[in-house]
Amino acid sequence: MDVTELLESASLVVPEEIATENDVTVRDVRDYLAHDEWEIALNLLEAFGDGHPLPLPFWKQLAEAAEQLRLERSAAWCRWRCSEIRNGMVRADLTLRTAAEARRRTPIVGHGVLRPMWDIGNHSPAGGASVSIAALWVEDMPFLEPGGRATVRLVPLTPPHWKHVETGQEISMHEDRTVAGTAVVLEVDLPATTMPTSGRGRGAGWRVAGALEG
Repeated sequence: MDVTELLESASLVVPEEIATENDVTVRDVRDYLAHDEWEIALNLLEAFGDGHPLPLPFWKQLAEAAEQLRLERSAAWCRWRCSEIRNGMVRADLTLRTAAEARRRTPIVGHGVLRPMWDIGNHSPAGGASVSIAALWVEDMPFLEPGGRATVRLVPLTPPHWKHVETGQEISMHEDRTVAGTAVVLEVDLPATTMPTSGRGRGAGWRVAGALEG
């Protein structure tokens, strides 16, 4: 499908009664599409999806439209939302350690590139720490500097390992054995049903729970 067809198809999923903060409705989106204002229509559809739960095909169509329009940031966000629907999402208030306190010297790219490990309170059969991998998206910021603080969204690579995580819990981020940052959980939205997966170890006392999933 071309861009217009993709955006028109996505717009059909949005309930007519939904409106943005500026009282824009899906009818306005269709007006923009009629005048080939594709980027505006795409941005409005993203706004509808950010405020209301919409199904996986909606975000897939937006991602494909954004890729055709060469809007890399929008495409990455829509693909990210697809991952959230598949694997669930944990929102948290993250504070990175400073460059003097941790090994990281460069900013974290905010749009879902980094897949750090997280100590969420799990333990290996031997009793050591068992960390789990989750991709990271920084809200409203393209980068997060060492020592910086931001609200982040995490997509667990193995959702069953995160089932015990709850609002208010403190978790720690790792890029190696040292703590790279600490976060307080703000919101947990995991799939209703998840299948257990096996893990891969990294030696006694340090176990990475779950292989990277596509």
